[in-house]
Amino acid sequence: MNKNNSRTALTLIEVARKLFAKKGKKNVTMNDIAEESGKSRRTLYMYFKDKDEIYKAVINNELTRIIKCLREISVLNLPPDIKLMRHIISHLDAVKDAVSRNGSLRADFFMDIYEVERSRRAVDKEEHEMIRKILQEGVERKVFKRLDPNLSATIILYTIKGLEVPYIRQNINDEFQRNKIGIIDFVLTGIKRQ
Repeated sequence: MNKNNSRTALTLIEVARKLFAKKGKKNVTMNDIAEESGKSRRTLYMYFKDKDEIYKAVINNELTRIIKCLREISVLNLPPDIKLMRHIISHLDAVKDAVSRNGSLRADFFMDIYEVERSRRAVDKEEHEMIRKILQEGVERKVFKRLDPNLSATIILYTIKGLEVPYIRQNINDEFQRNKIGIIDFVLTGIKRQ
């Protein structure tokens, strides 16, 4: 078992997440994490060499929550257009949930956006493949027009990711929330057969 997947490591990650969310990354020390977790500094350093490493673990843990949600959608037996719609909604809602759970950490994500993007590469690759499979099935079942599933998956993934920033900054008004389905229909209009 990876030492960062042990119960102790997961506890330390969750404690760090809560502290980062409350105070922001720069205002939390390794001492704070050890004290809040009830573990010794020595135990903390057995799992994480420094605050940056535990911060990366927090990011990865949040990304794991998001991809887990998307995996649950990918195995549902739904028509491809409905599955793609559910995928997009689940992605945006999972990101919104991650943001709302993490308070002050939100600002740190923007300051460390390159680190977040590096951590996301594997998750993005897996999500791209999920979308590609939905599109491929949609083409085969004649729900979607003939299209390049790989290229279209890339475009859809980047479209979804482009909508995340307003979610993270919480500049999305109630109108967006009410019209989420309309926005998704807009995305689907270009690929669905009429």
